[in-house]
Amino acid sequence: MKIPPPVSIRLDAETERRLRRIAHEDGSSLSAVVREAIAEYGAARERRAAAAPSAYERLAPFVGVVGRETGRSERTGERFRAIVQARARARRAR
Repeated sequence: MKIPPPVSIRLDAETERRLRRIAHEDGSSLSAVVREAIAEYGAARERRAAAAPSAYERLAPFVGVVGRETGRSERTGERFRAIVQARARARRAR
């Protein structure tokens, strides 16, 4: 197994005391406590991301709401024919 390169972090005094206390109570190293904390943090982020609604779910209440008139695309052929016939009648009436 290849040993990963070391990583340095800066901690405030209280966080360092907490880290050392947890490591001592668990009988593990500081690195093991930090690895476990990062793994738990990453898992929590993934759970939140998976539970977050998709872009479609967030926008679903608004899709099709703006400027929507019902029946506009229904029977367009009939309506077009009626417009053409009306214009033809108007031209003949002149």
